[in-house]
Amino acid sequence: MIKKQIIDLKTEKNAVILAHYYTWPEVQDIADFVGDSLALSQQAATTGADIILFAGVHFMAETAKILSPQKKILIPDLKAGCSLADSCPAEPLEVFLKNYPNYKVLSYINCSAKVKTLSDIIVTSGNALKIVNTLPKNEKIVFIPDRNLGAYLNKETGRDMVLWNGACHVHDQLTAEEVYKLKEKYPKAKVLAHPECQATVLALADFIGSTAAMLQFTRENPSSAFIVATETGILYEMQKQNPTKQFYVVNNPETCSCNNCEYMKLNTLEKIYHALQTESPEVILEEEIIAKALISIQKMLEY
Repeated sequence: MIKKQIIDLKTEKNAVILAHYYTWPEVQDIADFVGDSLALSQQAATTGADIILFAGVHFMAETAKILSPQKKILIPDLKAGCSLADSCPAEPLEVFLKNYPNYKVLSYINCSAKVKTLSDIIVTSGNALKIVNTLPKNEKIVFIPDRNLGAYLNKETGRDMVLWNGACHVHDQLTAEEVYKLKEKYPKAKVLAHPECQATVLALADFIGSTAAMLQFTRENPSSAFIVATETGILYEMQKQNPTKQFYVVNNPETCSCNNCEYMKLNTLEKIYHALQTESPEVILEEEIIAKALISIQKMLEY
């Protein structure tokens, strides 16, 4: 019943629904587009929709607003924040960057709009390695906010980027011990890991990449089983695309359960319906912030 109500409201209000891979399966099923944060915002920007409802977390909805400033951007729950984005507030970052006046600031897209205004280039987990390798070898770089992704990039490129000490609470809590447990249980399974994981976890991976890249790997790799070190929600799409294959998520040792992001899981069908009905909560950004943040995103797209 509620799915039909959402579809009817979406049509009535000329809205498009975006859902990140980490949301609940029923939320992904109701969405027009499912994917990674930047790709979703880019897809929505090409539509003729008046309203974009982003079932994800707050920084993602901000990115949608930056790329579609003329559209109304809704988020089902304003409490759907991001531990990684929250680990790098704009004010202390501004003070921190004064210590590195001649450095280029590369920011992982998982940051607030205000942090994007302090950045030279935005990167994603899918293109960060390429962009860092494209920059001159003598370029001085500050990488924010994810220390794990930054350390991975330093290792792969031989750089010595200055790293902001931030992390995603979901990926940062995954341990090599939990990966070993699954490897012992499923010795033929390939290990996939998101680069936001700690180095000890990445060292055990057969493949490291973004959620979209991991999905592609599971489609193309002949293995019939995969151990997945990222948020649990991705398993739904993996299983849909590979119905004959088996997937095992690396458990969160802090909770001894599935590796869920509680912020992503705040997005529910009921909240989506309410947001469309009331056209709130709306994500609003000042024009100056949109303009400045857009520059760093455009720089990424140039690369």
